[in-house]
Amino acid sequence: MQQNVVVLVGRILLALMFITAGYPKLIDPSGTAGMIAGAGLPAATALAYLAGLFEVVAGLFVLVGFQTRIAAYLLAAFSVFTALVFHSGAINVPDFPEGANGLLTLFNGLMMWKNITIAGGFLVLAAFGPGAYSLDARSSAGKTVAA
Repeated sequence: MQQNVVVLVGRILLALMFITAGYPKLIDPSGTAGMIAGAGLPAATALAYLAGLFEVVAGLFVLVGFQTRIAAYLLAAFSVFTALVFHSGAINVPDFPEGANGLLTLFNGLMMWKNITIAGGFLVLAAFGPGAYSLDARSSAGKTVAA
């Protein structure tokens, strides 16, 4: 019982980050589209909307424990991709002091490792499952195994 509560709390914490990050992209994708364009990816606005939709839907799936393993693997891959594409380089804002750019680069590196760490959490969730307090557990409890 205690383990299932811990898994539920972990799912909630992982899901909230993606739901709260994805929703603003659906309302106003311009900031994310700018980052996407800055990384050299095409169709930046469309990708920003797609990223927001993916984060909200996959986050909700993890939150309620529906298709959890698939959602967790996809969110792990998404986290690594965004870490490497958007957070792995130095920041150099023109006309900023060198120290400010250095601090921004440090924060960017921390964001990269945060994303990689989150990917690890999703891999653990994918490997061990969503626990008893999930839609996945409810749907598998209703299935019978043929002898």
